[in-house]
Amino acid sequence: MKCKICEYESEKFKKSKIMNKYEISYYYCPSCEFIQTEEPYWIEEAYIETINLTDIGIMKRNQVLANFTTIILSLFFNKRRKFLDYAGGYGIFTRLMRDIGFDFYWSDKYTENLISKGFEYNKDEKYELLTSFEAFEHFTNPIMEIENMLKISNNILFSTTLTPIKKPLHEEWYYYGLDHGQHISFYSINTMHYLADKYSVNFYTNGKNIHLFTKKKINKSVFKFLYLLSRIGMASVFKVFIKSKIAEDARILLGEKI
Repeated sequence: MKCKICEYESEKFKKSKIMNKYEISYYYCPSCEFIQTEEPYWIEEAYIETINLTDIGIMKRNQVLANFTTIILSLFFNKRRKFLDYAGGYGIFTRLMRDIGFDFYWSDKYTENLISKGFEYNKDEKYELLTSFEAFEHFTNPIMEIENMLKISNNILFSTTLTPIKKPLHEEWYYYGLDHGQHISFYSINTMHYLADKYSVNFYTNGKNIHLFTKKKINKSVFKFLYLLSRIGMASVFKVFIKSKIAEDARILLGEKI
């Protein structure tokens, strides 16, 4: 099976049962260290519920990511421009960022926008940065998705948990998501460096699950340190200088002139 990232011949290294019914194979690329499942014939069934029922940390995760994103946008990007949450699920993150004061919009091909209606993606607009949280592991065609994102913005802040240095066994790594079957693509640190080189962008990471592709140059240690600061409330310092869009959005949705 060809690697979906670098097209090198991948090696079958493990089988496991997903969704308590299908035994599937996992393949490891010895070149870029990307791990993928066999072609996911089960994927339509896996997405009967687009947000899987075991994702009970969804609200806290969005709050943590909103805090970190606030710091990154405030320090390194033009915070007055438009931003897009790609594969934005129910619209939780978009609404959180608009509540803080950033002009965020929502896009998702598979999930209904429940929380951020009225603020959907417009292909004719330009976006300073694109976020994509807990989506890369769902991509059936990662290269196509990444290239679609880079057409929208060459700055992508995203999350996906990196694979351990050694090929992880299924019984040792929760991120395979065997209960729901939605996780089909897994990236190592070397996979990320390969992608950054392929698309001529800089790559920054906290070393675990938060990453940034960008043309901008940022100190790698500073990126990691800012993530730690975001976990202890530093985002509140930046929020003071940003005006929330709650009242403005209410008027927009009511059809009133601003």
